[in-house]
This record gives sequence, C-alpha cells and structure tokens, in this order.
Amino acid sequence: MIRALDPAADRAAVAALLTRAQDYYHLWKGHPPGPAEVQEVFTSTPPGCDPAASHRLGLILEGTLQGVAELSFGFPTAQDAYLGLMILAPAARAQGHGAAFLADIETRARAAQALRLYLAVLQANPRGAAFWARMGFQPTGTIRHDPDTGHSIHRLVKPL
Repeated sequence: MIRALDPAADRAAVAALLTRAQDYYHLWKGHPPGPAEVQEVFTSTPPGCDPAASHRLGLILEGTLQGVAELSFGFPTAQDAYLGLMILAPAARAQGHGAAFLADIETRARAAQALRLYLAVLQANPRGAAFWARMGFQPTGTIRHDPDTGHSIHRLVKPL
C-alpha cells in the first residue's frame, strides 16, 4: 500500500525506516540519519517548489513502513516533477517494490500534468544509477558537485 505520510503520526515510523536504511545515509552524508533527516522527509523540496503541494509518500508492506518518497512540482521548470527522495529499507529492495513505488509516483506526476520526472543520483551510487536506468531515466548532462559531501550528483530525467 502507498499512502500520504502524516508528519505527526508517521514520524516514529519514518525514523525507524531511515535507521534501517542508514547504508544510504552513510554513503550520502557520511553519518547515520538523525532527527534532521527525519524532518527533511516531511519538509524538503527542490528550489522554488511549494512544500504544501509536494507529496510525502510511504510504502507500507505487511503493516510496516518500508519506503518513503518526496515528489515535488515545478523544478527545474514549471512543467516538471522532481523526485527528491525515494528510499527503501534493505529488506524491501530487489523485490520489485521500488518499481511499483515509482509507478505510483509517476501516476501522481502525470495527474499533476507534469511532462517530465527528474531526480538526482550520486555518482558514488552505481546500484542506484542502474535502477534508475532500468526504470527509463536518462542523464541530462547536468552534474553538480556538492562541496559539503564531496559528491558529484547527476541529474536524470524521464518523459512522462
């Protein structure tokens, strides 16, 4: 089941999920997730996007939150949607749940009349890059260097 996350009711479940998925946070930020990362699930958006219009989604499997995603609208252009975060617990990976979660996200983006879905992938995450390529995402050629983490971040796009 995929449903909207509630910032009050789902905070503890999000914290537990991020702890289980801390391998990604160690790769991305160099430390385990904490309260700031939990808060970001509920508040973070790309530049210029309205947080109130963003979707904060949870993937529930057998009664447990196993994935979260943040879908925003209006970045990089007004006709675009941006998947700022999609993370699954290790136990939910490599079983088709990521593809199903993404299909729901794409349906929501199309319903909002977005023409393209963008996201970013860390160069240091070849497994993630391979997943996005299998899902039909292509490099845009936009690469950003994050001075805080030292990562090269590649923007990908998929026409909707």
